[in-house]
Amino acid sequence: MTSNIIEFILNNKIHRISNPDPNETILNFIRVKLKKTGTKEGCAEGGCGACTIVLGELINNNIKYKAINACIAFLPTLNGKQLILVEDLISNDGKLHPVQNAMVKFHGSQCGFCTPGFVMSMFAMYKNHNHLNNEIINDSLSGNLCRCTGYRPIIDAAKSLNKKTDNDKFAKLKKKTINLFKKIKVKNVEIKNENKKYFAPKTIKELKTIIKNNPESKFLSGGTDLSLEVTKARKEIKKIISLNAIKELDFINNKKNEIEVGASTSLLKFEKYIKKYYPDFDSILKRYGSVQIRNVGTIAGNIATASPIGDTLPLLLSLDAKIILDGIKKRELIPLNEFFISYRKTKLKKGQFIYSIKIPIYKKNIFKAYKISKRFDDDISSVCGSFNIKIDKNKIKKIKIAYGGMSEIPKRAKNTEKILINSNFSEKIFNKAIKNLEKDYKPIDDMRASKSYRMEVAKNLLMKCFLEIKNKKILRLN
Repeated sequence: MTSNIIEFILNNKIHRISNPDPNETILNFIRVKLKKTGTKEGCAEGGCGACTIVLGELINNNIKYKAINACIAFLPTLNGKQLILVEDLISNDGKLHPVQNAMVKFHGSQCGFCTPGFVMSMFAMYKNHNHLNNEIINDSLSGNLCRCTGYRPIIDAAKSLNKKTDNDKFAKLKKKTINLFKKIKVKNVEIKNENKKYFAPKTIKELKTIIKNNPESKFLSGGTDLSLEVTKARKEIKKIISLNAIKELDFINNKKNEIEVGASTSLLKFEKYIKKYYPDFDSILKRYGSVQIRNVGTIAGNIATASPIGDTLPLLLSLDAKIILDGIKKRELIPLNEFFISYRKTKLKKGQFIYSIKIPIYKKNIFKAYKISKRFDDDISSVCGSFNIKIDKNKIKKIKIAYGGMSEIPKRAKNTEKILINSNFSEKIFNKAIKNLEKDYKPIDDMRASKSYRMEVAKNLLMKCFLEIKNKKILRLN
């Protein structure tokens, strides 16, 4: 059954909207339609956290809370969720939420503009973690910027929440909220608003039918890149197909020394899994973007965007990842190394979508990955380097090197690999290989870094990889 109505929970009631504008952001809806101005707009690109809200989702009869950036989330994506705003945290009797109390007690608010975003990030953290440590706190708040630079009292406020008792109003209303979730029957959504359309199918079969009839549509997964066409470029997206309601695309399987990740699996979900096999992959993902971004962003989205500075891409290339493409015709498996054609162009044809990503598990290999950016957290790479090496009896038996930020596409350093393969693992051969990087890449000058800086960094990262392996010591800041 298809519906043109989205349903979501707001203030303990089911809220319904018929044919909402597919290009309207949740932030605009909150501020203009609901007249709730606590949620702020800062950057309009998911970088500052001023617009942070929290969505509740019913998963296995329990409510999972996740912080997201309202400025880059489209209104129809609220379907089937609970919308929680900073104004909603106060109890009916006027008492502040424990998170708000902590911010007051520790003087966590300076000018106040960023405060609602911090509060909402802390609220999601408070609800999702039984025990807080510095890593959880820093990660939860990494996507929130304070222009007054008053982070110490905010972090102190967060640390004080470790003594919590989960008795806030949301805990008390949990049963009622779950019942409201169950009353929402999530259907296939088909919205028509003036000249714009939005589709949210529930199955791959339904997805293929929509693609066949609307081949010019743009796919929406996390939307952290697609939404910028609206918020920054001021374009109008005529047709959007959301993949988020398709459960068949949200999975992680581990078979025969290979991890398969579904296209709509969130980065946050994936990083908890990949850490066991490739700790450096997990570290890069934590720096890839804030919790708000990783809650909605996907690896498949990062691949399809084909940005030369997409952080996951050099890592996947060095790991010899493959992707499964699906569509109107039969599925096909292709190496990721063959997927990128030119700047933001791929082998993805009209009517095709990414079904999954397959990542080999190399139990005997050494995997290293490094990201260099102007800001440590939640920033775009100047250079990202990834190295997958197998060493046996001091011989380099296998090596795959890939960089992002060094070319118009993320790609392997195949000339450099040829120098190193079957060579002794020595500083001499790595110095020789470093010189060869100039044959593999011709970096550009841009606002993030000069071409000379990029090349120097790429060379240094290769040497850093050698030194870390040789000395069995991590040489980096965490």
